[in-house]
Amino acid sequence: MILVADSGSSKTDWMAYSPSQTLSFSTQGINPYFANAQDVVRILSKNKDISAIASQVKEVYFFGAGCLNPDKHEIISNGLSSFFKNAFISVDHDLLGSAYATCGDKKGLACILGTGSNIAYYDGQTVYNGKHGLGYILGDEGSGTYFGKKMLISFLHKSMPADLREIFKETFQITKDIAVENIYQKPFPNSYLATFSRFMVQHRQHPFIQKTLRDGFQEFIDTNVKDYKNYKTLECNFVGSISYYYQEELRAVFAENNLRIGKTLQKPIEGIFEYILKREGILEQAG
Repeated sequence: MILVADSGSSKTDWMAYSPSQTLSFSTQGINPYFANAQDVVRILSKNKDISAIASQVKEVYFFGAGCLNPDKHEIISNGLSSFFKNAFISVDHDLLGSAYATCGDKKGLACILGTGSNIAYYDGQTVYNGKHGLGYILGDEGSGTYFGKKMLISFLHKSMPADLREIFKETFQITKDIAVENIYQKPFPNSYLATFSRFMVQHRQHPFIQKTLRDGFQEFIDTNVKDYKNYKTLECNFVGSISYYYQEELRAVFAENNLRIGKTLQKPIEGIFEYILKREGILEQAG
C-alpha cells in the first residue's frame, strides 16, 4: 500500500492506494515548527482509518509545510517511521507537492495561499526555493493567517467599519486579553489567527473586505511574485483555501498586474496522489 499526504498547519489530507482500493482521510495539520515526532505519532494514532492500515503501508510520501529545513524534515521522518514501521518514508516540503499537483511536468511558479503562503520556481522537475516562506510573523502575505490578523487588528483598533465590527463581535466574542492569550501563550497561533479570515467569506462584497483582499493579494505579488526576474513570462499556479475561495479577487488583481494564473486548487492532494502513482508506474498498471 502507498500512502500520500499533503499537510498544512491546519489540516493534513491523506490518500492511500492498493490494488484493491483507494482511501481518503484527514487528520490535524502536522507542521514540524509546532510539533515533534511524538506529536506526529499521537496525531496519527487518533485516526482509526490510518491506524487500521498502518501495518500494510509500504511507502509513505509526505509533503508538508515547514519540511524544507533538514532538522524539521527529520522530525516528520522520525515520527512517520515510528508509526509506519514497515514503510519506506519520503518527506518533502509542501511547495514541491503543490508544483506536482498544478504544474505537473511544466515550468511555472508554484504558489500556496492557505493558512500560510509561499512561492517557488518549478522547472518541470525541481523546485528552486527562494527567500520566501518566512512564516506568519515575518511573511505569509495574502494567507489565511495574514487576513485573519488584518481582521483581528482592525477590530481591536476599532478601524473596522461599525457595521462589520458589530457582527465580528457577535461572531467571535473576542477581547484583547483573549486574543493575546491565544496568540502568545497557546500553541498553533498561526491557525488561531487564520480562523478570523473565515469572517470575510460571508461579507466578501463589503468594500472593507474587498479592499483588504485586494491589498493582500497585491502585497503577495509585490513581495513574492515580482521577486523572480522572469515573473512576467511565468504562469502562477495556486493551491490553498484562500486562493480557491477568493480566486475572483485574486485573478482580478493578477490581471491588473498583467500576470497569468493557471490552476487554483483548494486541495492539492488528488493531483499529488496522481503524480506519484504515475511516476511510480502504478497508475498505468491500475488502468
